[in-house]
Amino acid sequence: MTDSLHTRYMAASATWRTHRKGCPPCQHQRRCPDGDLLYERLVKVQDAYLAHLRAR
Repeated sequence: MTDSLHTRYMAASATWRTHRKGCPPCQHQRRCPDGDLLYERLVKVQDAYLAHLRAR
C-alpha cells in the first residue's frame, strides 16, 4: 500500500506542478477551476500519505 500511496502522491504532485507552470492564474495563487481540482487532489493524497507515515 505504501508504494501505491507514494506513487499516487508523486503523480498528483507532478501533475499539479506541470499544470501550474502553464497556467497564469495558478502561478499567482488564484487557481483556475482545473487547477483547483488538481490542487485539492494533491492535498488529499498528501494528507493520506503523511497520515500513513505517522501511523507507522
